[in-house]
Amino acid sequence: EAMASRLQVSPAGLKSTLTQTVFSGCRNDSEFIALVMVANEYHLNPLLKEIYAFPAKGGGIVPMVGYDGWVKLMNNHPQFDGIEYNDHLDSKGNLYAIECIIYRKDRRHPIRLMELLDECRRGTEPWKMMPSRMLRNRVTCQAARLAFGFSGIASEGDEDTFIDGGALTAQSLPSRQS
Repeated sequence: EAMASRLQVSPAGLKSTLTQTVFSGCRNDSEFIALVMVANEYHLNPLLKEIYAFPAKGGGIVPMVGYDGWVKLMNNHPQFDGIEYNDHLDSKGNLYAIECIIYRKDRRHPIRLMELLDECRRGTEPWKMMPSRMLRNRVTCQAARLAFGFSGIASEGDEDTFIDGGALTAQSLPSRQS
């Protein structure tokens, strides 16, 4: 009801739309409710694919946040004060890493995180066609998690982390402190 009110739709209409689209991976009402709670907690709009359902192989559901969702989370954080990137090239001019630097208004030093292409690259079409863009997306999401302590949510590329644990179930709903 809270999310439906925020999105200005009926609760039944929202549930029907979500279960037939971006939350179709939910296997039961408990998984659906857990995912809606996380989406509402972070004010992410599932209809804009800021958050969507990822069924974990061991059971439960993983709240997967897309790149636009991570950018929204950062931009809405009151302490966010900017972001920069440094591309790291080898001697042949090939990208091998990207460093993300996030500035916070309440910190004297920025948060820096580097992701290596060899460790993040996947065999999917986006990674084959746009490895630089995909690595930039990956480092942005991970740096945002580090800089602002976002928890209980995953980013694309974290799928393997949630094979046997970390998924939401009716017994493991996240608290704000977790």
